[in-house]
Amino acid sequence: MVMITLSQLAIIVILSAVLILFVWGKWRYDVVAMMALFASVIAGVVPADRVFEGFGHPATLTVAIVLILSYGLTKSGAVEGVTSLVEPLSDRPSLHIAALIFIAAFLSMFMNNVGALALLMPVAIHSTVSAGRSPSTVLMPLSFGSILGGLVTLIGTPPNIIIASYRAQVAGTPYNMFDFAPVGGAIAAAGILFMAIIGWRLVPVRRTNAGTSLFEIDSYFFEVKVAKDSAVVGKTVKELEDMIHGFDITLAGLTHKKQYYPVPPKRHLLAASDVCVLEGSQEDIDKFVSEHKVVLLNVDNAKQALQRKDTITMEVVVAPGSAIEGKTVQKIRFRANYGLNLLAVSHEGKSKQGRLRHVQVSAGDVLLIHGEKDDIEEAITKMGCFPLARRGIDFGKRKHGFTALGIFAFAIALAGFGVLPIQISLGGAVVAMAIMNIIPVRELYDGVDWPVIVLLGAMIPVGGALESTGATQLIAKGLLSVAGDAHMVVILVAVLVITMTLSDILNNAATAILMAPIAKTIAQTSGVSPDPFLMAVAVGASCAFLTPIGHQNNALVMGPGGYKFGDYWRVGLPLEVIIVAVAVPIILIVWPLHT
Repeated sequence: MVMITLSQLAIIVILSAVLILFVWGKWRYDVVAMMALFASVIAGVVPADRVFEGFGHPATLTVAIVLILSYGLTKSGAVEGVTSLVEPLSDRPSLHIAALIFIAAFLSMFMNNVGALALLMPVAIHSTVSAGRSPSTVLMPLSFGSILGGLVTLIGTPPNIIIASYRAQVAGTPYNMFDFAPVGGAIAAAGILFMAIIGWRLVPVRRTNAGTSLFEIDSYFFEVKVAKDSAVVGKTVKELEDMIHGFDITLAGLTHKKQYYPVPPKRHLLAASDVCVLEGSQEDIDKFVSEHKVVLLNVDNAKQALQRKDTITMEVVVAPGSAIEGKTVQKIRFRANYGLNLLAVSHEGKSKQGRLRHVQVSAGDVLLIHGEKDDIEEAITKMGCFPLARRGIDFGKRKHGFTALGIFAFAIALAGFGVLPIQISLGGAVVAMAIMNIIPVRELYDGVDWPVIVLLGAMIPVGGALESTGATQLIAKGLLSVAGDAHMVVILVAVLVITMTLSDILNNAATAILMAPIAKTIAQTSGVSPDPFLMAVAVGASCAFLTPIGHQNNALVMGPGGYKFGDYWRVGLPLEVIIVAVAVPIILIVWPLHT
């Protein structure tokens, strides 16, 4: 009979609760992680004086530094030149998709997966639509390619950094920059080949357009002119907004004496001949026009007003962890907080117009926003969204591109050749970029995905408690007893598959933190090298292809691609089968069970 201590029971119950809360999805994963951390302190499995130890852990600091560097590379425009390579290939679907996936994978080897995807999404959408194909055929493969590329290097994905730090803790030496390359490179190559030839054909195609055409703005934008005898003459913009609120209409712009205001001043007094751009249904607009004696103009005029030289209409996708995720439009207050008009929302490819106040914004939703060019970039950054088209905005400091690449390459070389530890070399690169104003000091932390950092800082002590209480030994023995006399290769496959399954519902970093000590204990109990098992965890934790919640990139493409939750299985399941088939033999060749 297996005896279980109270501390083991406590940590197992806490981690089971974490799993349930992640799957339930009502709270953000960083909040769940902090709950787990404090529950562990209360239960006595994490000492109170070590509660925040995870925030100073090398893995946490390295992930933060990599995110800052990725942001610097993006801001400098250093990597945008490669995107022009795919345009000439748009008429050849397989070659076009292969090029996009390869570029995404290559960029993801050295920068944040989400940043690589955000750079390529506008190019992918534009080139695919121009060729007469649906964006859905390329966006899921693009997301998967960016995830696969992260497997190749130490800094490509947080699980690799976590596993490398854990190996340093248990074996004395970490994995180096390119120790993941043989296994990760083989998996990435096989995955890219599959996605380019077969995978993209398995993606459901639900529409063939994107951008503003997705929202069909003709049907709900109108321009009205204020007549001399209109009831709104002399009213302030604030009073007009209160007035049209009862008709479920939104004021999207105002022209006064040839001056156009996308966000009109609240105190402006409406005068005869002022022209208002209104958003609402035809029925509601007709009621307002007849009751308040305004003149309905041609619909085309409203479209032209939204496309004036000094304003911009842009589609953006809401990133996981965005400042506006989970909030209703009414609570977000786009005009007051960001100086923007929200024109429409698209959720899983279905557009919502009018009566948007109570719509809850989710990760992966596409927003159609309108405002002045000078304000739009700042607003997108504050909201935590990514543009689906550039539309003339300069998002990078092109003159710093080569300098940023040089600094980054030098830091990678120092770490790759073992001259400096990875944290020191990349930290020095961040300092160099700040000194040269490639990353302005005021923006130094804008690229950090703080929910991920909080997750790591909170879960690392919890993962340590899993091991210190002996719970990993208990779980490992349980798995080995279930496996019976199975060969160690079969157990290795089981560890890989279990990790991949967890990663589809948990954050990949949390999966790596929880599975690493279990995998190491299985190896030690069986008298084999822990390296193949740690590599299996590194691979499995980064291979979340079955759901849109397993990885941020999958959530990002859900709205623009018009995907449904179940669509990811169609492509992700065969891809994961291929990954297992490729990963296991390569792991055993490079990292044998017996050394």
